[in-house]
Amino acid sequence: MLLRLSDLDRRALRDGYRQYSPSLMAMLSWGLVTGIAMSKSVLTVPQALAMSLLVYAGSSQLAVLPLLAAKLPVWTVLLTAAMVNTRFLIFSAGLTPHFSYHPLWRRMLIGFFNGDIIYLMFMRQPFKAGFEPGKEAFFWGMAILSWLSWQVSSVVGILLGSVFPDSWGLELAGTLALIPIMVSALAGRSTVVAALVASVVAIAGYHLPYRLGLPLAVLAALAGGLGTDHLIERADLRRIRAHAATHAATHGDSAPLGRPESGGGA
Repeated sequence: MLLRLSDLDRRALRDGYRQYSPSLMAMLSWGLVTGIAMSKSVLTVPQALAMSLLVYAGSSQLAVLPLLAAKLPVWTVLLTAAMVNTRFLIFSAGLTPHFSYHPLWRRMLIGFFNGDIIYLMFMRQPFKAGFEPGKEAFFWGMAILSWLSWQVSSVVGILLGSVFPDSWGLELAGTLALIPIMVSALAGRSTVVAALVASVVAIAGYHLPYRLGLPLAVLAALAGGLGTDHLIERADLRRIRAHAATHAATHGDSAPLGRPESGGGA
């Protein structure tokens, strides 16, 4: 496959590797934590390995382990996993303008290998909507490195989970490793508001069944971010109008805002 890539795609693939590489420690630690948690659960080693390879979603994997231990119905387990992964609906909507020209099977493949960090780093690039040479190769550069690092660390955690004592607090270490990634995403006032609103709602809904606090936090973050963007746009418009009114009063320009004065000219 690499031989069939153009020189531009190969460079974009390497750029994807380099872009994702600073996040490797966070992904490795999180995969290790998830693997250890699965090894200490009711899952057998083959079942844990299958979950790591097929599910590939650490948050939902950790969320369903207590439910499996409690022997709750399968629909409860699936519903909880779906609630935890609600954020991927937003990620998919964000990627749609970039990959909508692909057939369904290929879009599903991109969706499976997408992730929180991958989506964040991809959307920070100045890519235009539609086909653009090197864009998909850049995505796959990040996705391949993310998937490999996750599987390697998760399998190590599954196979060597009994070596790590519970008192080490590895879940906290994995969470702390992800904090710098989240902080780097706070690029403006709207994202800061969205993060604060999501934090409050997630904490308030921590004890809700089926992890409903997570999708509620996602929806609250959307509302908070969009509302902040709307307020910022209105404030900017008011400043523009005030500046135009001041300019008109100072220079005696009575032409309506947005309309040129009548008169000669080409």
